[in-house]
Amino acid sequence: MPDTYARAVVADAKGRIFDHPTLALLGWDGQVWRQPTEEELIALPKGSDLFVLPQRIPYALDTELDEPVEVEGDAETGILQAVSAFVAPAYARLLHPAYDTRPDAPDLTLYAYTAVGWKNGRFVVPAVRVDADQRQDPYRFDLSLVQAGVSQLRAAHPDNRAIAHVEHCALVYHCRAAQNFFLGRWEAPMPAATQCNAACVGCISDQSGSSFAANHDRIQIASRAQDLIELACLHLERVPNGVVSFGQGCEGEPLLQPKVLEETVAGIRARTQAGIVNLNSNASLPRIVGRLADAGLDSIRISLNSARPELYHAYYKPRGYEFRHVVQSLDEMKSRGKYVSLNYFVFPGVSDSRAEIEALCGLLDRGVDLVQLRNLNIDPELYLRVLPDGAVQDPIGVLALVAELRDRYPKLRFGYFNPPRTVMGKPGPTPRGRAVAAL
Repeated sequence: MPDTYARAVVADAKGRIFDHPTLALLGWDGQVWRQPTEEELIALPKGSDLFVLPQRIPYALDTELDEPVEVEGDAETGILQAVSAFVAPAYARLLHPAYDTRPDAPDLTLYAYTAVGWKNGRFVVPAVRVDADQRQDPYRFDLSLVQAGVSQLRAAHPDNRAIAHVEHCALVYHCRAAQNFFLGRWEAPMPAATQCNAACVGCISDQSGSSFAANHDRIQIASRAQDLIELACLHLERVPNGVVSFGQGCEGEPLLQPKVLEETVAGIRARTQAGIVNLNSNASLPRIVGRLADAGLDSIRISLNSARPELYHAYYKPRGYEFRHVVQSLDEMKSRGKYVSLNYFVFPGVSDSRAEIEALCGLLDRGVDLVQLRNLNIDPELYLRVLPDGAVQDPIGVLALVAELRDRYPKLRFGYFNPPRTVMGKPGPTPRGRAVAAL
């Protein structure tokens, strides 16, 4: 007989994960604990991970009392710990885990924590697939083929520092974009910058002075234009509908290397008109963005946690620029007929609050082509401590957020990745529960 509800999943003192026989899964929408709706739940995507959350007391729903209760252990399990999922790329989470944090608990490291339960013999999560593109599905990567590509390109380009750095990312950090470069498919990275003009609370390459480590090290030597041109043209000339992108997780802000970027873009376009040259950026320097667009940059992906300046500044901690400069960069690209994506860090409770939705629409009105719904990797409680009061106000849910934006902007595309030229301009499917999750 099918389960009527998803059961809570917890871990014992030794980190062994199991489902509770009677208590139901609860998630946190940023304001209250609640059960996920049937529409919100999907099977845990292949390639996802499960995490035990240290010193976090799990909470679940007692269906008879219809109220949240602490999930208590016994003599065999010891003190129980909360469990979270880190969903695979191309999926957006809809609810955080429900737990209570002990006073001496450490901050969580930089992952996106998603509620997880058990139903009908499998793990389930409140999440939705927002991009059908398979370019980073973890199970589609054969490391032996990546290594073969590394060996081939290392022999052919022994002095290219940019390719050497991407090799390190592919083999040590298992960066999917880097691995795709050596596999000769989809999107390839062009890391360029060692410095940044923001001090993001959730920066994955620099956590100096933090209580936890960054996910990986930042590039130490700025890339040379000739190396980047060689890398990019190699990729674009052998990959149909290829994309190359400045601005990777292993670097700072590429706009701080304006001469290198301008020379690189112009050099690429002098050799080939194939594919898309893209910039992932905080868009802090609009004058430089305009110059790059004039040199041949095709698209920009602007990263932001919020369209509200006060929330943006609280998280990004910008140095020498303001949110208005980000908006100006958007306008610089659109005035030249270029493609603009928002790398919108989704955080249930903040992103789907009414004030945030209206602020986001103010940006979309300026001609944004694509909203990439990417999970914000951060301890949820740390994030809310950083933001000003009022960041969370009666959230409507991430699915409802996307549905409203689709109604207001029928031509707006939603996704997770930088699109190739063949996809640009085509409206994408609206993420709606399990139907899109099955793509």
